Amino acid sequence: MRDFEGQVALVTGGSRGIGRACCLAFARRGAKVAVNYAGNEAAAAETAKLVVEAGGEARLCRFDVADAEAAAKAVDETVTAWGRLDVLVNNAGVAMDGLLLRLKEDDLDRQLAVNVKGAFFLAKAAARPGSIVNLSSVVGEMGNAGQAAYAATKAALLGFTKSLARELASRNIRVNAVAPGFIDTDMTGGIAEAQRQKMLEVIPAGRLGTADEVASVVAFLASKDAAYVTGETIRVNGGMYM
Repeated sequence: MRDFEGQVALVTGGSRGIGRACCLAFARRGAKVAVNYAGNEAAAAETAKLVVEAGGEARLCRFDVADAEAAAKAVDETVTAWGRLDVLVNNAGVAMDGLLLRLKEDDLDRQLAVNVKGAFFLAKAAARPGSIVNLSSVVGEMGNAGQAAYAATKAALLGFTKSLARELASRNIRVNAVAPGFIDTDMTGGIAEAQRQKMLEVIPAGRLGTADEVASVVAFLASKDAAYVTGETIRVNGGMYM
């Protein structure tokens, strides 16, 4: 299926994990993909290579999503290079865990800057007919001890999604969110086995999700199959939160 043939998608945090899977999901369906990354050029280059192998076109976009000027410039450069921008996936995010009483203000500020302000900056710069998909998280809905700041940023994206969907619907721009649960990526790869088992106990499906499973939902929301879907959050969490 090449239903994104001729379309352009910009995916933030596209060098690995869910971001890379999203890049490949769009590439397999014919899209040109702008791969954003913050610093790991080798990983981003690998994503670009995989995008081409999957049948798409790729260009690398190195910038910090928390930098409003850089975000706007990246969007402009993408449109200049390919003539359009149809899909924005706000996937870039950071998690700096710690109990509230030990949380440093700088850590809070960085998570707010990347996870929330980054989505604001990109959406503002990229607001044009098409689709915006924001990556939230299961902890943004149910909370998690030691992740008060991270959960707050992911909850903020849900309110942002609903509000922006109302603002942009008249301009034929749909805005939706995906809330992944515990996904098997680099972020969860370093978890101790005992902790992993505790995680599995609260997931009815009995396993971690895959990045591809999240990416397929992102691609659906961006596609014409979801043409009458906006302001929604789809949970991809194996039943962890219903």
